Amino acid sequence: MSGHRGPWPGDEQCFEPEQVKLLQRAVVHLSWLLSREYSFKSSLQLVGDRFQLVARQRLAVGRSACSDEARHRRRARCRPMTAVGLGPLLIDGFNLLITIESALAGGVLFAGRDGAIRDLASVHGSWRRVAETERAMQIIAAALATAGGPECIWFLDAPVSNSGRLCGILKQMAQERGLPWSVELTMNPDQKLAQASGLVVSSDALILDRAEFWVNVTETVLTTFDQVQLIHFDGEAGSDAGVDDSAERN
Repeated sequence: MSGHRGPWPGDEQCFEPEQVKLLQRAVVHLSWLLSREYSFKSSLQLVGDRFQLVARQRLAVGRSACSDEARHRRRARCRPMTAVGLGPLLIDGFNLLITIESALAGGVLFAGRDGAIRDLASVHGSWRRVAETERAMQIIAAALATAGGPECIWFLDAPVSNSGRLCGILKQMAQERGLPWSVELTMNPDQKLAQASGLVVSSDALILDRAEFWVNVTETVLTTFDQVQLIHFDGEAGSDAGVDDSAERN
């Protein structure tokens, strides 16, 4: 175990209040472009250049924005925590765990336009256990127990280095606590989750666009925190939010 999954040097300046206002405008502009089917990559480049955003800010804006159609679709498919008792709950393992690890370490999180909560971390092909890993799993387990203790299937990316180690940690915790958890190592968990019937736990946009239903477990977990760095990007896109759509009309 080593290190944390917390904020990067410079995050305090990147996400201070005045910068957050700028980023909220950037999310609105990017969402406006996505709603009109402009490509994501070129749109993010355009918006990032316009607002002179650094790489971490562009990442936050890109993960928080979405088209109006995607926003409506994802929010319509979101189910409350009271629904998890119906189980089984299909969990995007690295996605959920790393977000909670980041929150515990004081990292910045973002509530996107679709309501999903995301971080700026990623596994980059390799996962490592950090100081917050055990605590994160305990908090997740407690939140699920409060919601009725549903059967859970954790999906982990087999190609990610140390995924087998995390699989063992989760199984051991489940055995020691009598949790109705199972863990699957699979080559493409995103595809399985997107095609699965039932309740999915993920903030991955591609999964949320295709999953039958999803549950915002992260949001529930964060309500138990005394303090969390959570920035909201949940405004509407369009001319009423400061985007001039006159060119589109003409």
